[in-house]
Amino acid sequence: MPRTASLDRRTAETQIALTLTLDGTGQSEIRTGVGFFDHMLTLLARHGLFDLTVDAQGDTDVDDHHTVEDVGICLGQALLKAIGDKRGISRYGSMTLPMEETLVTSAVDFSGRAWFVDKFQFPTEKVGQFDVQLVEVFWQAVAANALMNLHILLHHGVNSHHIAEAIFKATARALRQAVTLDARETGVPSSKGTL
Repeated sequence: MPRTASLDRRTAETQIALTLTLDGTGQSEIRTGVGFFDHMLTLLARHGLFDLTVDAQGDTDVDDHHTVEDVGICLGQALLKAIGDKRGISRYGSMTLPMEETLVTSAVDFSGRAWFVDKFQFPTEKVGQFDVQLVEVFWQAVAANALMNLHILLHHGVNSHHIAEAIFKATARALRQAVTLDARETGVPSSKGTL
C-alpha cells in the first residue's frame, strides 16, 4: 500500500494543493511563485526520494512569508498522514552534509511531540529576492505539523545559498532515513508501544 497523502488548504492568504509519496523516486512538480523556494523543495524531493507536487498561490505581493509557512504546514501534515500509525518506520534519522564550505547536521525523530531547534544564521538577509529568515519559518511549520523533533545545526558556512541548500538536503536525507521501513521493526518503534 503506497504511503501517500494529499492536502488542499485554502485561506484568505494562500491556496495550496500538495501531494506527497514517501516511497517515491524523487520526482517533483513545484509551483509556489517563489523561485528560490521552488528550488529548495525540488532538492527536498530529490534527496528525500519523495514524490512531491506543490501548487501554491499566495499573497506574494505582500511578501513570501505566508506562502512559505503555509507550504510548511501542508508538508508537515502530509508527512504525519503518510506515515500513518508509524508501524515499522525507523523513526530516527540524521545526516551531516557538506556543501562546498558549508557543513550542516539535521536530526529527526517522529516522536509524536513537536520540537524545533535551529542553530544556524545566514551572513546575508536574502538569496536573490528570497528572505533567508523564511528557512527557519518553513522548518518550524513542518516540525510542528508533523509532530516531530527537528534539530538543525550549522557547523560552518559563509555562503547563504550554500547554507540554505545544505539545510534542505540534510533534512531531506534525515527524513528519508526516519520514514524508511525496517523489516525487523514489526511494531511501533517505542517502548511505550505508541508514538
